[in-house]
Amino acid sequence: IRDHFGDGKDFGCKISYSTEEGKALGTAGCVKQIQDQFDSTFLVISGDSLTDMDLTKAIKFHKEKKSKATLVLKRVENPLDYGVVITDGEQRIKRFVEKPGASEIFSDTVNTGTYILEPEVMLYVILGREQDFSNDLFPLLLLRNEPMYGYVDDGYWCDIGNLQVYRQAHQDILDGKLKLKNMLPEIRPGVWVGEGSEIDASVRIEPPVIIGRNCRIGRDAVIEEYSVLGDNVVIQEKAVLKRPVIWSNVYVGSQTNLTACVLCNGSTVHNSCEISEGAILGANSNVGQEAHISPDVRIWPDKLIDSGAKVTSSVIWGTKAPRTLFGAHGVRGLANIDITPEFAVNLAAAYGSTLKSGPVLVSRDYWRVSQMISRAMVSGLVSVGVEVQNLESMPLPISRYHVKTQRAAGLLHVRVSQREPDKVSIEFFDSEGIAITKAMERKIESTFFKEDFPRCLPSDVGSITFPSRVREYYADEFLKHVKGQVFEEDKVPFCIVPGSNYTRKTKSGAIATQAPKVVIDYAMAETGVILPDLLGQIGIETVVLNSSIRNMPPRPEERIGMRKQLADVVRALNAELGVQIGRNAEQVTLVDETGQIIRGELLLAVIADIILRDKPGRSIVVPVNSSSTIERIAARYNCKVVRCKASETEIGSTTAKLEGAVLGGSANGCFIFPEFQNGYDAMFTVGQVLEHLTFQGRSLAEAVADLPPLIYQVDSVHCPWERKGRIMRLLVEKHQDRPMELLDGVKIQTRPDHWILVLPDAVEPLVHIYADGLDLQQTSADLNEYTQLVRYLQNA
Repeated sequence: IRDHFGDGKDFGCKISYSTEEGKALGTAGCVKQIQDQFDSTFLVISGDSLTDMDLTKAIKFHKEKKSKATLVLKRVENPLDYGVVITDGEQRIKRFVEKPGASEIFSDTVNTGTYILEPEVMLYVILGREQDFSNDLFPLLLLRNEPMYGYVDDGYWCDIGNLQVYRQAHQDILDGKLKLKNMLPEIRPGVWVGEGSEIDASVRIEPPVIIGRNCRIGRDAVIEEYSVLGDNVVIQEKAVLKRPVIWSNVYVGSQTNLTACVLCNGSTVHNSCEISEGAILGANSNVGQEAHISPDVRIWPDKLIDSGAKVTSSVIWGTKAPRTLFGAHGVRGLANIDITPEFAVNLAAAYGSTLKSGPVLVSRDYWRVSQMISRAMVSGLVSVGVEVQNLESMPLPISRYHVKTQRAAGLLHVRVSQREPDKVSIEFFDSEGIAITKAMERKIESTFFKEDFPRCLPSDVGSITFPSRVREYYADEFLKHVKGQVFEEDKVPFCIVPGSNYTRKTKSGAIATQAPKVVIDYAMAETGVILPDLLGQIGIETVVLNSSIRNMPPRPEERIGMRKQLADVVRALNAELGVQIGRNAEQVTLVDETGQIIRGELLLAVIADIILRDKPGRSIVVPVNSSSTIERIAARYNCKVVRCKASETEIGSTTAKLEGAVLGGSANGCFIFPEFQNGYDAMFTVGQVLEHLTFQGRSLAEAVADLPPLIYQVDSVHCPWERKGRIMRLLVEKHQDRPMELLDGVKIQTRPDHWILVLPDAVEPLVHIYADGLDLQQTSADLNEYTQLVRYLQNA
């Protein structure tokens, strides 16, 4: 209250405060403490009332009656919850009945908690003693026959004593029962919207509703009648609001349902949550995605609710800090909500204080929010004395390549999430350009939460430099590897001559000469710009799509449309290949000359076949959840398959450390070529695919046709975090008699050449079920059986 009202200057009045110090004083006892501040008629107004009553008329009535105490009264339909006041014909008060029983209702006129008093009535109140106006002082004045009157007002009055009445008060405002000044502009009947708010044209609004200033309402959201939104509220796409009261600076994620609840200032509700009727989220509370808050649950301020949690009782004690800062892709959260500049400064300082020596590279993607966070990271690093080489906007493969050439201690990279453009990731890499270990993550988290990072002296603040020719150094090495590759199959050097038609070795052994054409989809990002130049230097003609750069990256559904467009253009131009680059130049999607889009397990399989064909006897690294088709491909070329845990960090570190490895990758479209560098690199992947296909005399479609059968299916089941361990334990106990692997999750061989993998998600409240085999019908049956089993075991 003090923070809001201050000394009253902003409200055109003078405000002072009287508080109870260690002892209850009651309403009259508190006023007694400050009686020296008024020497004439004064007002006492209860703070939990909402009213538009005309107090000027009440004061005039008080003066005319020469009253010592005047109570402002209101006639209500049900007086059981209020103090009933009985007056005579002159409106002089004759009797009080505080919260009467049904047999004690002698009047429908109740005390509103608003009093007009003369200073001398405070003589009846003893300083330092607990006394109440309605229970102590007024009965005493009545006993002493002091002139005390009741003024009945016909304006609006509401005693907001509980949440139901609080929500009803908002409904009354929207129904026009309360006369309010300075209402927001009414853009259409029953819809009031503040200045600066942006509402997508697809949003369905059912009046009456209030939407405050500078709000953002995403597409296909639904705002039903009697919904109230404060200022600076973000409602993401497909969220449904049914009569909630939302305070200011609140974020509501996509596909979240809010029903007659209250969200206080600064609270955050992530995607696909359910907040039920009567629930309250305290200020700055944070609800993880797919969480469910049951009816009438209270979440106290500053609490964090885990993703997937089902909260059935109020959360009062403990701050409940997040499980960890790090997830599958570094530290990830909502941009400028979870990941703020202040957060980024401290995180970078925590990281910098764990390093021994050497500069740290900082890079980012093109988007402005990444620029904001990366600059904060730079500030945090130099504040603990770390030298920073700021690469600014740079494709991540180039940044990772530059780590080793600069002998840097590490790399920080900031990028916007491709799947959820409202989220940003901060990724950490070591001196080899490999994602940092779990041990290092825990060390950074410990330092961050303890704030155990000593700031350096002004003379020791780290320097900031901006290296030049970073892209050029990468391009030089790229071209050395692509143009001068020696194939171990027949030791024949193969070279594509820059600027000319190139030599293609066909299946028949004849030599054909042609200029290949590749269509590249930039996907409205800057990171694909370097690839056409690289391919041009090895004599490949490129056609680019979606090259304009926006303020935010395309959403997943837009990328799907872009892939379809890419396939159409490849067919129309009779191009050899189509390429869509994603995830800051780490991820690739291919399109063959027929227009077939190649992604997921099919992409992993075809790239494995293309590379291993020319690298017999070498090794490939794939995660435990990849199809066994990889083993069948490797067997063709006497190659070894090494499986690791299903995380990009594990794939990267295993590939980098494995002697003889030529490729690491997974179905997400990210591939590592350790002979070039230890990081995922979509640009180098494209160069390798073109080079090897040319040498082999195959087209991409022919390579796909050459693959062994690929029968692989995936499903996911929602599962609260606290039940994941039990599911895994019960699965192991249930399948003791079957071949089983526990590298990551529980992998069960259901029959020869068929397996099921049950793998808890590392970030989301999900359990994934993977099925692989040689028979489609049996694989589908296995997937259905184990999906149902996981659902059953949740409650077993």
